[in-house]
Amino acid sequence: MAAQLLDGRAVSSAMLAELRAEVVDFGRVHGRRPVLATVLVGEDPASHTYVRMKVNRCGRVGIQSRRFDLDVGIDTKELCRVIGDLSADPEVDGILLQHPVPGHIDERAAFEAIDPDKDVDGVTRTSFAAMAFTEEGFASATPGGILALLDAYDVPLAGRHAVVIGRSAILGKPMGMLLLGRDATVTYCHSRTTNLREHIERADIVVAAVGVPGLVKGEWVKPGAVVVDAGYADNRGDVDFDTAVERASFITPVPGGVGPMTIATLLAQTVRGAQRRAAASVAPLQPLSSR
Repeated sequence: MAAQLLDGRAVSSAMLAELRAEVVDFGRVHGRRPVLATVLVGEDPASHTYVRMKVNRCGRVGIQSRRFDLDVGIDTKELCRVIGDLSADPEVDGILLQHPVPGHIDERAAFEAIDPDKDVDGVTRTSFAAMAFTEEGFASATPGGILALLDAYDVPLAGRHAVVIGRSAILGKPMGMLLLGRDATVTYCHSRTTNLREHIERADIVVAAVGVPGLVKGEWVKPGAVVVDAGYADNRGDVDFDTAVERASFITPVPGGVGPMTIATLLAQTVRGAQRRAAASVAPLQPLSSR
């Protein structure tokens, strides 16, 4: 029997509908809309497409977007200054630096210039620590979206063996931390892993996040396993879908699985950031003086 599709488009649409109502309520109470600032360096066509999609989704739910497209020649210091100014701007609730930046820029330094309270994409060390220690904070948007998608289909995580293929700072590593926080047993695999097939064959949950089309062969998937394909290169995923779909219990399509959930999570965290900042700005009531 073919696997059930983990439909990110449907789940994200439901999330966005709920967010739209939250944004309306936020505006009614605070007299403004949540604000997401997007920062894009250079002319990479894929990056421009991703930012345009995020800006369009902002419009759908009523979030105000501010787009900053910067010249490819900008250096790390100037990029950090731009991000620092947005971090200090009281009217900005969330900041997204579109990944990847050009090679001459220190991407980690640029990420760390984001105020953690506005790190709605979950890329700073502070956000990673919050994920690792299961504390309140912003999740990395793609891993957070994957977790929300699994929850929407009531996929059990506790006690299950999850294999995460990939160890990037904004996808693979935080994905493992989030799964560990939900009591899964997590194995990380990467470019230096030997016998990748053997690890996958033992996995109850496979999260492929390396951007290598067709890396995971369908026959490697254990019957009944859950397969999440977070890879996206040349309009193909990391998993050989046509064979994996016949063995898995649940599987994400590419496109239409993880991608929509990433954007929905980013916007949800922007609204949450706005709500937190608004609550923090309200001065506590002073007790009445005794007469």
